[in-house]
Amino acid sequence: MVSGAAAVGPVADGGAPPPRTGIQVVRRTAAVLRAVGDRPDGVRLGELAAAVSLPKATAHRIVAALVGEQLLWTDAAGRIWLGSAIGRLAAASSAGLVARLHPLLVALGAALGETVDLSVPDGDRMRFVDQVVSDHRLRAVSAVGSTFPLHCTANGKALLAALPAARVDALLVEPLPRFTGHTIVDRRELLDELDRVRSEGVARDRQEHASGISALGVVVDDGAGPVAAISVPVPSERFDGLEDRIEDALRATGRRATGLLAGGGTA
Repeated sequence: MVSGAAAVGPVADGGAPPPRTGIQVVRRTAAVLRAVGDRPDGVRLGELAAAVSLPKATAHRIVAALVGEQLLWTDAAGRIWLGSAIGRLAAASSAGLVARLHPLLVALGAALGETVDLSVPDGDRMRFVDQVVSDHRLRAVSAVGSTFPLHCTANGKALLAALPAARVDALLVEPLPRFTGHTIVDRRELLDELDRVRSEGVARDRQEHASGISALGVVVDDGAGPVAAISVPVPSERFDGLEDRIEDALRATGRRATGLLAGGGTA
C-alpha cells in the first residue's frame, strides 16, 4: 500500500486554471481580433470560427467577451467588426510608435536633406503619423493625418509586400484607381511589382501617385508583423541623382527601426 499518493489531474492553485490555459485564451483572442481586422467588410461568426480554426461555440464566447469590452461590435445583420476601443488603442499605439521612431526620422532627414515620413496602416490606406520636413524650397510635404492609397505609393507598396497573400487580395479591390499616367492599375503588373519589392527590400513610387513626386519606402516590423513604413518623397527633378543614396540610408534606417521595435529598445 502506497501512502501519500498524488492526486490525478492538474492541481488547482486557488481555483486558477493551469498557465497553459490562460495563454491559450490570449492566443485565441488575439487570433480572433486579427481575423476581424483582416475583414474590413465585417465577418460572420461561422466564417470567423473557420478562419481561426475554432469551434463556433468557442468563437462565440470570445466574441461576446470582446463585445463587452468594446473591442468588437456586431451589427443588426450579425456581422462582426472591430470596436471603438480598438481605435483608442490604435491612437495610443501610434503615439508610442512616433515617440520611439522620431529620432530615427530626424537623423535620416538630416543625412539626406529631404522630407521623411512615417505612416501606419489605416484600413485600405496608409495614414501619415509623423514627418520631418526638408529645408529645400522645392520639397515634398503632406499633412500628418492624411491618408494615401496602397497600390501607388512607396509606403503603401512597402506594406503590401510584407503582408500575406490573402490580405493583399482583400486590400487590392479592382478597379485600381489611376492618379497619374504612371499609376499601375493592372493587378497582375502590380503583383509583379510587389514581388520586386520583396526581393529588393525597397518600394518605389515613380510619379505614380502625384506627378512630379517620386519616393522610396521601407516597411517596419515589430517582430510580430509589419506595423509601419518609412518613406522619403522627393521632387522628381532631383530624385534620379539621389536615388541610390536615399536607398542606402533608408534601408539602414528601416533595419534600425525594425530592430528597435522588435527588440523593445529606445532610439
